[in-house]
Amino acid sequence: MNQPLARPGAGAGRREILEAAATAFTRRGYASTSMDDIADLLGATKGRIYHYYRAKADIFLDVVLTGMDELIAGIEPLATAVDVPPADRLWRMVHYHAGLMMTRHSFQRVAIQAVEMRRVGEVPARQSTLDTIINLRDRYEQYFADVIEEGTRQRVFRKVAPRVATKPLLGALNWISLWFDPERGDYASIQRLADEFADFVVGGLRLTRASEP
Repeated sequence: MNQPLARPGAGAGRREILEAAATAFTRRGYASTSMDDIADLLGATKGRIYHYYRAKADIFLDVVLTGMDELIAGIEPLATAVDVPPADRLWRMVHYHAGLMMTRHSFQRVAIQAVEMRRVGEVPARQSTLDTIINLRDRYEQYFADVIEEGTRQRVFRKVAPRVATKPLLGALNWISLWFDPERGDYASIQRLADEFADFVVGGLRLTRASEP
């Protein structure tokens, strides 16, 4: 299994900065967040941040890549568990994704910000970094498409275009980061919501007599 991408110089100091930055970007957005805002949440001086990062853009992109790493690290073993039926694999994948949108809310919310910023050409990144983000996103979507395709071949799922089907699926899951309030959610409610999303997605794809060609 491929390991998540390692952030350069990863350690407790860098992780604490990323946690504070993810919260700041979620609350204020990229443009309105300053290094001072991040330092205030961190309870440290800007000098500590500059020890690891040269600019706000570097922190933002590291938050985005960390959030994507967390998604891939959890989804990959679920998607590639060939001894598990595709419907069960997809259920677990959706459940994990939904849960991460709630338990790692700030990181995932920032990743959604980055997607929107890229759409309007405002992502503060070198082309090589953008390419990395795009490749990770495509790799992640492909895990879902592969499982859906396998389920379609086995006539567990109705006939769909797998890559197209991943778009509304992931769109609904990613939208959780926009409406879920992590301060009001507890473990039981998070599990219940993740269950509902997983049941909804798999139920919507299952082949029924009415959907048979």
